[in-house]
This record gives sequence, structure tokens and C-alpha cells, in this order.
Amino acid sequence: MLWARAGCWRGLRRCASLPRVLRVREALRASEPVEQVKVQGWVRSVRSQKEVLFLHINDGSSLESLQIVADPSLENRDLTFGSAVEVQGKLVKSPHKMQNMELKAETIRVVGPCDALDNGYVHIHTPIITSNDCEGAGELFQIGVSNEAKESAEKTHFFNVPAFLTVSGQLHLEVMAGAFTHVFTFGPTFRAENSQSRRHLAEFYMVEAELSFTESLQDIMQVMEDLFKTVTSTVLSKCPHDVELFHKYIAPGQKGRLEQMLKKRFVIISYSEAVEILKQASQAFTFKPEWGCDLQTEHEKYLVKHCGEVPVFVINYPYDLKPFYMRDNEDGPQHTVAAVDLLVPGVGELCGGSLREERLSFLESRLQRLGLADTYQWYLDLRKFGSVPHGGFGMGFERYLQYILGVDNIKDVIPFPRFSHSCLL
Repeated sequence: MLWARAGCWRGLRRCASLPRVLRVREALRASEPVEQVKVQGWVRSVRSQKEVLFLHINDGSSLESLQIVADPSLENRDLTFGSAVEVQGKLVKSPHKMQNMELKAETIRVVGPCDALDNGYVHIHTPIITSNDCEGAGELFQIGVSNEAKESAEKTHFFNVPAFLTVSGQLHLEVMAGAFTHVFTFGPTFRAENSQSRRHLAEFYMVEAELSFTESLQDIMQVMEDLFKTVTSTVLSKCPHDVELFHKYIAPGQKGRLEQMLKKRFVIISYSEAVEILKQASQAFTFKPEWGCDLQTEHEKYLVKHCGEVPVFVINYPYDLKPFYMRDNEDGPQHTVAAVDLLVPGVGELCGGSLREERLSFLESRLQRLGLADTYQWYLDLRKFGSVPHGGFGMGFERYLQYILGVDNIKDVIPFPRFSHSCLL
């Protein structure tokens, strides 16, 4: 019995010495300092200075976050936006008027790292079902209900509006870029393009990024080039045996070409310059190059060859060729928008991007002319409340694999290719 009593007493003493676990709401409402506390939650911001590290964490119990003040030595690479942490230390009165209490951290443990933030970009999961036609080309798969529900569907749409499989996550990224500045998504996209060419799929994956406070196409192109080169360098170094298989049996010499490409800056030409190059070419094209017409695959491949078989940025496309959201260059007599396509050897177009039209009057005018002002009223509203200059781009993942591996047909770089008249399994 005495041993049992002694054990209970030691246990109670240990319990008394353990840090008190507080919810963020409780910590913020505390009226007095607490010597030893533990707070658990998710990081909402990280700000590292020379002599102090500031965190804000939230556990969902309060709209406000709790400020953590720590020594910079407690910082580590997993301490990022979204990571789950456990912080122990002293709850003290805050010297700032806007907050009652703050936590002086003695230890910070990352319980769950978060990879949703890469190089300052927050990963957004954009919807697959949408009511928007981002590209404006009308090549969408419309969603319908099953046969059992046809009778009710004849009276109304399931969503009350026509719904489609997404062609791009861009418009949703623009919304989120207003909160997180730099955002990206990586997911499936769908195009109802009646093509069986070697570079088209009905379902494919896209990496898309959106950047706030961006006023220059050069900024967008720099991110595109950095992404392309960084990913390619990583693939070559991390997956040498996989890449070697393709380079040995399918595309001999491709590794050397890629390594040379990584050392060079990408070429930049305007759309107008591209058309002039094509007009002066000795090669006979199936589609005659004319200003105001889309560049065809044969044109894109010729331009890359003309520029020395390195990736080529083509910028400033005709106003009437591009979707409503691209920024008007206000030039003339050949009216253009701040758009860019990245062309690569053997494939043609790999990435497409632009500055977005952030000026309400310009965007409103164009949507009215297209009869889309009511449909995109929500998009216009984004320009009314704290809009900033911004831009972004998308890169087709399968076309990227085509290029670095030297595969001629895009259907050979995806396990279950979907294209017109073919949907096996």
C-alpha cells in the first residue's frame, strides 16, 4: 500500500511538471502569464529576422492566430506555411496593442511537414468540374447525368448552370493569388479537340502557376525558364537509369542536347518577327503563315530550328487570337496582347502564358463585346476590390515528358491515353 501511495505521489508530481496544453483561443484569452504551456496547430506565417523568429499558428479554435516568438536557432527547413507544429514555452503578455498574449518558444517540433509550399508557391487544388470556359475555344466536355436521371435533367441542369470538365485551373488560381500571392496547381485537364495527332490528348496533366504583383512578361518567362531547367536537371540527376533507357533506344543523343540546352538562355522573338521569319523560309508550309493567324505545329518546329534548336519564347500575339483575360498592349496598327508561348524542339508549343488584364474598364469592355459580361461578373468583381497586376502560365506535363525523353508520340508517355474515338478501360 505504501509503495502504491508513493507511486501515485510521484505520478502526480510528474503531471504537475508537464506543460499545460492550451488551445489557441485559450492562450489568446489568458489574463495572466503561464510558465509552461504547449500549443499545437498549423503554421499560418513564418518571418525570420536576424535576432528573432516569428510564427503565427492556428488550431481552428479562433479566427485569430497566436504569435510565437523564438530564437532563430529553432528554425528548420520543415517549418513552412501549413506545417503542423507543437510549441512549448512561456505564455507572456505581448508588448503589442493588437494582441493580448504571445508565446515565447523554448522548443518547436514539426509534427507534420507540409509540401504544399514550394519555392514560395502555395499548392491549390482547383476543381475538375467548372462552369467556365477558360480558353474560350469551346472545346469542352459538358457534364450530363446518367440515364436514370434523364427525365429530371430535361427540366433543369444538375448545377442549375451548364457544367464542364476543366480546360484550365487558371481562373481559380487568379482568385487564390489574391490571397497567397504566388500559387500553382498540378492536375488533369480536358479538351474535346477532335484530333488524333501525335501531340494531342483529350485528357492530360498541366502544371499551372499564377503570380501577383507581376507587371512584365519577362518575369513570367523567367519563371517558365527556371521551372523548365530546374525540373529537367532534377530528372536527369535523380532518374538517370529511367532516362538512359529512352535516350539509348528511342532518342540517341538526346541527353547531350538537353545538357547543352540547360547551359543556354532561351531565345525571345515577337509573334510579328516569327511571321516574317516564316514568310522568308525556303520551306513550303501546308498552312501559309499570315499575320493574325495561329501558328501551326509545322511553323513552331521551324522557328525552333531557325533559332538553333533551343527553346524559343514567342511573345505579343494578335489581340483577336487570344482569350479575353490577356492584357491589352494598347499598340498599333497591329493590335496585340501580352501573351507568350514557349516552343521546344521536336514538340512545338509546351507552355502558354500571359499577363492578365487587371484594368477593370478594359476587361469590362471586352467581355461586353463578347456578350460574356454577365457570365464573368465574378471575374470582374476581382478587379474591383484590391486588384493587382498579375500573370501566369501553364505547362503540359505529357508534352514535357515527350521532349526530355525524345518520344515522338504523346500517347506513349501516359498509361491510359484518351483521344477522339478512343477511351479504352
